[in-house]
Amino acid sequence: MIELPVVATSATKHNKKPDWLRVKLPIGKEYAKVRSIVDEYKLHTICQSGNCPNMGECWGAGTATFMILGNVCTRSCTFCAVATGRPNEYDADEPRRVAEAIKLMGVKHAVITSVNRDELKDRGAEIWYQTVVQVKQESPTTTIETLIPDTKGNWDALYRMIEGGQEVVSHNMETVERLYRNVRPQAKYARSLEQTKRTKEFGKRTKTGIMLGLGETKEEVFKAMDDLVENGLDVLTLGQYLQPTKMHHEVIEWIHPDTFAMYKEEGLKRGIQYVESGALVRSSYHAERHI
Repeated sequence: MIELPVVATSATKHNKKPDWLRVKLPIGKEYAKVRSIVDEYKLHTICQSGNCPNMGECWGAGTATFMILGNVCTRSCTFCAVATGRPNEYDADEPRRVAEAIKLMGVKHAVITSVNRDELKDRGAEIWYQTVVQVKQESPTTTIETLIPDTKGNWDALYRMIEGGQEVVSHNMETVERLYRNVRPQAKYARSLEQTKRTKEFGKRTKTGIMLGLGETKEEVFKAMDDLVENGLDVLTLGQYLQPTKMHHEVIEWIHPDTFAMYKEEGLKRGIQYVESGALVRSSYHAERHI
């Protein structure tokens, strides 16, 4: 066990973001091209809805993470910038539009996610399935990662979501077990672990993401890693939590880059095949490398 301490700066005493969290403004020809296609096809992206700090880099490289089933979520997670409420009816034509946009962009690896649709009996599983199938039909050489929501134990819905042919299935744990009640009040730690286990047993490459700086301890992060390995995790992303608005969960700590490096080493030692760990890492950051 590495004895390097968790180096952090108290965010409550020092509200200014540290230097290692600086990002470039989204500019450039490729960024403008992706923005144009997203607008033309009336698509949602988690890049925009989630205020992702890497939007400029990813869009500048011609990639984006598409968000299907609308942009209003039925959950009220305290970390998330996506709007909460009762969503409108879903658009049955959305799979076609997503597939055409991905083909037009010419992306080699596509990431698709969605809001939670707890009011739907199948949690939106059929739209998930049709989106993956139609992307594969339009772009046969494009690999796909789907970042799927918690199905609340509806395993038939889970299997429908992941049987369309995607190469990677991700479901984010988001935080350590102790903080679930405050950070993910409508989710359950054990249930998300079981979803990862069932996805692995289905034959998919599994992935999850955890945010740091919410008040977790080093030991709690290590336990989460061990739990995930036990339930068949292949890929882990670790990133700094950034507070979207004053109404959201506050940043408790700014995690130092040396600590992110330590967590990466620990994750690999525990048997996780691939660990992406850094302040600006998000669940779909450098996703093409996880294939």
